[in-house]
Amino acid sequence: GTRREPTPMHVRSVHRALARRGASARSCQRARFRCLMPRRALCSEADEGEEDPMREPREEMEFDVVIVGGGPAGLSAAIEIMKSPLAQNEGVTVCVVEKGGEIGSHILSGNVFDPIALDELIPDWQDKGAPLETKVTEDKFFYLTETSAIPCPIPPTLHNDGNYIISLGNLTQWLAQQAEELGVEVYPGFAASEVLYDDDGAVIGVATKDSGIAKDGTPKGTFTRGIELKAKQTLLAEGARGSLSEEVMEKYDLRRNCDPQTYGLGLKEVWEVDEAKAKPGHVMHTVGFPTAKDTYAGSFLYHMEPNLVLCGYVVGLDYENTYTNPYQEFQKWKTHPKVKEQLEGGRCISYGARVINEGGYQSIPKLTFPGGALLGCSAGFVNVARIKGSHCAIKSGMEAGKAVVEHLDSEQKDNLGVEVRKYQENMEKSWVFEELKSVRNIHPAFHKFGFYGFMLYSALEAFILKGRGWWTFRNDKPDSARTAKKDQCTPIEYPKPDGVLTFDLLTNLQRSGTYHDDDQPSHLVVKEHMAEVPVDVSFSEYDGPEGRFCPAKVYEYITDDDGSNPRLQINAQNCLHCKTCSIKTPEEYIKWTVPEGGGGPQYSGM
Repeated sequence: GTRREPTPMHVRSVHRALARRGASARSCQRARFRCLMPRRALCSEADEGEEDPMREPREEMEFDVVIVGGGPAGLSAAIEIMKSPLAQNEGVTVCVVEKGGEIGSHILSGNVFDPIALDELIPDWQDKGAPLETKVTEDKFFYLTETSAIPCPIPPTLHNDGNYIISLGNLTQWLAQQAEELGVEVYPGFAASEVLYDDDGAVIGVATKDSGIAKDGTPKGTFTRGIELKAKQTLLAEGARGSLSEEVMEKYDLRRNCDPQTYGLGLKEVWEVDEAKAKPGHVMHTVGFPTAKDTYAGSFLYHMEPNLVLCGYVVGLDYENTYTNPYQEFQKWKTHPKVKEQLEGGRCISYGARVINEGGYQSIPKLTFPGGALLGCSAGFVNVARIKGSHCAIKSGMEAGKAVVEHLDSEQKDNLGVEVRKYQENMEKSWVFEELKSVRNIHPAFHKFGFYGFMLYSALEAFILKGRGWWTFRNDKPDSARTAKKDQCTPIEYPKPDGVLTFDLLTNLQRSGTYHDDDQPSHLVVKEHMAEVPVDVSFSEYDGPEGRFCPAKVYEYITDDDGSNPRLQINAQNCLHCKTCSIKTPEEYIKWTVPEGGGGPQYSGM
């Protein structure tokens, strides 16, 4: 893939931000050039003669609110703040930074969308042209054997009346436009890499990543320092397993009163099919084939106008068999007659992968900390039973926005590092907590009762109990601790791809458009105190599961010709930013950090 040119939204935001701060016309023009020109042309006069440009002070920009992540949660928070009377009458500055090269380019979701929160955020979204066009017209749920599809009753959690089949990436692009029209400054292509703290340990903003650093850690001629974005409130809306979110959760011990978060890896393809085969509005979910019954897994297949089929497979990362390969499970699922008949004759046009929170109500951390808050999937707001989280993300952004506006209108408005606890109170009273609490026992019932017991219990919960039981099933292990060692597992043989319906991974990876500059330090780092874990533990005891669970072929073990001297090779340029490696590697030995802004997948319509 090739790096996309920065978008007009990107250029316009930087130019406007400097103009608002009284920058000279020359400064604004320089910023515009910085956005538009290739990085090799950015060698500035200021860098010449400097002893160590990497130690230069960073430029600062100040805002009332900085939001990390241009997804549904972050953009909804920005919109909620800027449509407030306070912002309209007195003025509030809000900045959104997004590591993807464009808004939406790192967004991947099923997606059957419940508009309940969008109705609250932008009641006239239909008049404003929100990209919700394919209404769900038909729901199907099957238990798959190797050759047959057994119809199952559709639980209330999977009823999709009034919902839409959408591209969440397209919706976030539209939300960004709405935010910009309200005066939000949107900065795609800027990766927030560092949390800024004051002397008391409170969050006072973030810094974007330095660019133009060579693989060996030395500055290149294109080196540019990151920017410090300081704010009265910093809202982290990075999505599941965000690097800054994980940092603040650990620093402030925000997970002390909740279960460990657990995740699924969602893999998705978009297909173009013959219009005669297309059934816009058709929704199908399946369980069963091809995954072993001791693994939590299932599929989705949605028909979207005019002739697109969005299909995918989710494998719980709490699986035990180290030889499980989620990508291969997905490819094998497509060979089932019930799936194959809907894709045959079509053409796969896009591929991607992303982890999904599956811990539910029990795994929600404390949401606020001094100077900021966790939003959306950074906090884990996903209803696994409904296979939906976007509506919860939007609602969390709205409630955070309301709480921040109240703070900015208080006597403490000029203070940095204030903990806005009102957001936590808002969420606990919202329908999000009520909805997640009602399904809290469905996912953890899988490990408690096994596949068939889970099917019976989940039906009992969905049709009768609806969360009213006094009990709560707990999860006491992170996903990495559930993997069994290789001598306890049976290897799994997967069919070879045919290149028509099923594909080898690297061929599919090209459809993601993922790209990273090869000459930069790897953003996937073996933790310093775990340098021996890859070979001595992961390879020796688990037979290198990262080579199977990674959906982008980032990890592989290489040896000498005689099979000796194994060593881990990290192909970071392939990374889809799914975050699986930070979750499922033995002992969680990988630290996921952000690469240079704009790197990663270039999803379109996902």
